[in-house]
Amino acid sequence: MNKPDAMLLARDKFASLMRMKNAGIPVPNTALVEDPFEVMRLVEKWGEVVIKPVVGSLGLGSVKVSDPDIAFRVAKAILSVNQPVYVQKYVRKPDRDIRVIVIGNKVLGSIYRISKSGWKTNIAQGAMAQILVPDAELEEISLKSVEVLGLDYAGIDIIEDMDEGGYKIIEVNAAPLWNGFMSATNINPAKYIVEYLIEKIRR
Repeated sequence: MNKPDAMLLARDKFASLMRMKNAGIPVPNTALVEDPFEVMRLVEKWGEVVIKPVVGSLGLGSVKVSDPDIAFRVAKAILSVNQPVYVQKYVRKPDRDIRVIVIGNKVLGSIYRISKSGWKTNIAQGAMAQILVPDAELEEISLKSVEVLGLDYAGIDIIEDMDEGGYKIIEVNAAPLWNGFMSATNINPAKYIVEYLIEKIRR
């Protein structure tokens, strides 16, 4: 149901994050570079970074780096296959992140994704799902991000910034998996997506 151009925008992590940042939505400091020395400088400036694929999912291929020399080698490997290097300042957070499911102009529900070990909080990486009642700020930035990207439904990944406070959106998924969401909330998003599609057709 999501429009192809909106899905392509959401799939490009950097482009979608910049669109949200320009709309005043809180996101981590992020850069897209093609010079491994620039990656080293970003690590020196930010202290700890996450290097991840520009297009990817399930947390696969994402690495956390604090050593400029290791960052240089990771960047060289990515550049060797003609891909730009997506670098994001690591935001210190609890052992969890938040997934919010939005359909139309409503928040269907949200969950914590709690890491059993390490820093990755993807369900596919072994994180546990726990139901969360979203507060007004969480709902507001989730709805705004979906509107800014032109999506009909999405899964928004959000972290709690332990240093600066508040929330930051990490990425918006235009074709989210929801096994963890269903297990924690007993809500099947597919039903509500179909209902919203029928409502759009009737309009």
